[in-house]
Amino acid sequence: MLMQGLILQLTRGGFLLLLVLFVLAVMRVLRADIYAGAGLRAPSRPPRQKRSRGLLGRSKVAHTLVVTHGALAGTRITLDQNPILIGRADDSTLVLTDDYASNRHARISPRGSDWYLEDLGSTNGTYLDRAKVTTPVRVPLGTPIRVGKTAIELRP
Repeated sequence: MLMQGLILQLTRGGFLLLLVLFVLAVMRVLRADIYAGAGLRAPSRPPRQKRSRGLLGRSKVAHTLVVTHGALAGTRITLDQNPILIGRADDSTLVLTDDYASNRHARISPRGSDWYLEDLGSTNGTYLDRAKVTTPVRVPLGTPIRVGKTAIELRP
């Protein structure tokens, strides 16, 4: 009798422990999803990227915008000193046929030798390497920019 009661209590304790561990795991996953989706874990500026040095010691600068994922994958736009407007509007530099993109979604504009990304009040947001863009941020070379289902990168 005493042994059966002990086994029953140990079984109950084991199930309770498993339940607590399961709830903690679910909370951890939910917390990560909520904060990543809202961009709350994003640093105030994008992480530093090591600058590559050419043969003459010059740092590489962006000369091309490349669509890496989405309906326009493979599209290349040569960069000059004019800003790049991204959206569904016909007068955009990069016209997207994406239901998740706004008419005037984002702008990439030059400041010196760097390029800065800003969201233009889009409905679904603009992301720089998983971080939601809320203020103009510098775009390092090769860092993915996501606008709806489209991903683009600056390349040398």
